[in-house]
Amino acid sequence: MLRLTDLKLPLDHDQAALPAAIVARLGIAADELTRFSIAKRSYDARKRGAITLIYAVDVDTPREADLLQRLQPVDGKLGPTPDTTYKPVARAVPGPALRPLVVGMGPCGLFAGLILAQMGLRPIILERGKNVRERTVDTFGLWRKKILNPESNVQFGEGGAGTFSDGKLYSQISDKRHYGRKVLTEFVKAGAPEEILYVSKPHIGTFRLVSMVESMRADIEALGGEIRFSHRVDDVLIETGAAGTRQVRGVVLADGSELRADHVVMALGHSARDTFFMLHERGVFLEAKPFSIGFRIEHPQSLIDRARFGPQAGHPLLGAADYKLVHHCRNGRSVYSFCMCPGGTVVAAASEPGRVVTNGMSQYSRNERNANAAIVVGITPDDYAEFDPSGSPLAGIALQRHWEEQAYRLGGESYDAPGQLVGDFLQQRASTGFGSVLPSYTPGVTLGDLSTALPRYAIEAIREALPAFDRQIKGFAMDDAILTGVETRTSSPVRMTRGVDGHSLNTRGLFPAGEGAGYAGGILSAGVDGIRAAEAVAMEMVAAGMARAM
Repeated sequence: MLRLTDLKLPLDHDQAALPAAIVARLGIAADELTRFSIAKRSYDARKRGAITLIYAVDVDTPREADLLQRLQPVDGKLGPTPDTTYKPVARAVPGPALRPLVVGMGPCGLFAGLILAQMGLRPIILERGKNVRERTVDTFGLWRKKILNPESNVQFGEGGAGTFSDGKLYSQISDKRHYGRKVLTEFVKAGAPEEILYVSKPHIGTFRLVSMVESMRADIEALGGEIRFSHRVDDVLIETGAAGTRQVRGVVLADGSELRADHVVMALGHSARDTFFMLHERGVFLEAKPFSIGFRIEHPQSLIDRARFGPQAGHPLLGAADYKLVHHCRNGRSVYSFCMCPGGTVVAAASEPGRVVTNGMSQYSRNERNANAAIVVGITPDDYAEFDPSGSPLAGIALQRHWEEQAYRLGGESYDAPGQLVGDFLQQRASTGFGSVLPSYTPGVTLGDLSTALPRYAIEAIREALPAFDRQIKGFAMDDAILTGVETRTSSPVRMTRGVDGHSLNTRGLFPAGEGAGYAGGILSAGVDGIRAAEAVAMEMVAAGMARAM
């Protein structure tokens, strides 16, 4: 087949326009186009009112060889269709071996477990939270009844934090080995719409993710894998050799029982703080890393749609509009939009008692009245010393906890979130009543003054950035838009540094992976990193098996 790219058509083209454009571009007769499929569809919205769709298509024609010879040298947008099929790197060798362990069942752990199972290595996945249906009940307990279960919430449980999100499935990671395609293909197999394979910014939404996670769990179990819920890992067993080498020999669970293993994938989420502390105490190499903190902002989705799409706002192929903004401030900080959720809601994402954390979520339809996004300020380990002057690699957690506790106090110590209207925030006065934009956060929002909800440098930076963003999206700094605090879990404050072979820098057999290890940022990149970790484990296990058999 041939891959033909950069085919441009009007937004409202009819069904016959695409095959006609293919035929015209290739200079072939209509009956010489045997079939075609869409490889990618994106849009160019730079001209409001004249939005165009841009296609890449895979074409089957008996004139393939002739076209390649005639057109490829002069048209850089035509070539053979690339093979994007995922190729397993190993297959289990028969013989006795300890089963690999995967700690955590977010997107990273899910794909690490799935790939290991597909290679015949029968992994055991240990998840501290509950299965996805039960954790949904617990999560709604916080949202509706202000009851937090520290082991089953937005952060902990089957599917990870990404289950309660917009379900974005795009990333800027390099994907030469087609790991991203493997993630998307498995999601489609599990029930995701096929369009995620070709639209430029695919998303799924929370409700679809729930059933998909269950389907993937069933696949892992059918292949000999095992999932154990409510199994928190409280310790790792590390054997120290004569030369000071360190080798993982298993884990200790919360009930005191041990599981022996020589290969442990640490697929922790960014909120597994107690596990980070345990690993630090055991001497596993960790280092502090930058992340970002800020607020959630809500606008009418219709405002964002009009600003982005003009008169074509509301077109079904465009859906709810998103945005991506950045501003470099006079104080040296950068403010940017993060995890934008079109037609979504702001959700309570706390995982520890007495602390308030916000996040964003959308359903597949993205049809809620508000758009929301995090407006966050980049911070570095230099900013953490105020809260932990020891220089610990875990100092960023102290900073997070401080501001989450402050948000809890400002919200009334009831898991309500503190909030402020944008107009009042810019004018440095407390808010006393809502305007045209009603907040979507549950349990509720307590209006007041957010100037003490973040460090002064962050407040100053956001105050400078909002008017700058308004110049890019008219109405962004509207008086009635709502700020809700605080967003502190943009990424892990810790990196569990690993070598090129996937092992921890100083502990063999421990494979840090995903968001909690500091190597991913979102569902797709976390899934991809899980595949990488599984491959590193598989190649080592298979090599050891072959050595035993000799």
